[in-house]
Amino acid sequence: MQTVLFHETIFGPIHSRRLGSSLGVNLSPVDGKVCSFDCLYCEAGYNAQGPGRSGLPRRADVARLLEDKLKSMVADGTPLDVITFSGNGEPTMHPDFAGIIDDTIALRDRYFPSVKISVLSNSTRLHRPDVVEALKKVDNNILKLDSARDRTVELLDRPVDPRYSVADVIEGMKQFAGQLIVQTMITRGSHDGVEVDNSTDDEIDALIDAYRQIAPREVMIYTIDRLTPERSLCHVGRDELDRIAARITDATGLTVQVSG
Repeated sequence: MQTVLFHETIFGPIHSRRLGSSLGVNLSPVDGKVCSFDCLYCEAGYNAQGPGRSGLPRRADVARLLEDKLKSMVADGTPLDVITFSGNGEPTMHPDFAGIIDDTIALRDRYFPSVKISVLSNSTRLHRPDVVEALKKVDNNILKLDSARDRTVELLDRPVDPRYSVADVIEGMKQFAGQLIVQTMITRGSHDGVEVDNSTDDEIDALIDAYRQIAPREVMIYTIDRLTPERSLCHVGRDELDRIAARITDATGLTVQVSG
């Protein structure tokens, strides 16, 4: 069974298709997965692997490990574009997420003041004021919306909470008054005999309507780049992604970044 990718709290830097030279911060266990989605395409595997035994990293340990890494990068002259919260699950589920963001901003300002801070989130915690206020402080608040249809999200992203609603997520995204990036994975395939496809004209039309409501500063669309737990999912070609991006921009006027 495919399992977690990241066995450290601070990892990298690695090259990100969308963000450049990225130092990762993993607020999930280093030997398991904790997430409010169970996506068919998650490179860290399914939630069924369990949360492991290490537990969530403590706030003080995250700050110490991050400072140690930033110090060594400064000493070595290692370039850095962004500090990115991602890892083996949903970072905003950490109970000290807001405090960790404050610590990270302070450390960034001390060691790499020109570096951006990014958070990759699945948008399931936007009902929490502390999470929203923390996300407002970061440079790149990147929030997932893979479909504007509940049924497609149920099939592709598989929310753990049965109360998940796309309408609620859209309302949550509006709280940022445009200071967010919406990220959408485009793929197709099947799971347990059920077709999953968010690349159809109807799906893109629904997303366009959602993007209009949210009015983000940018949309990112991308596709599968690595091994996924559901092996039937397809990489969508760059030409098709470019056509989808052009359609979104023509309909909304939004900037669309494509990674394919």
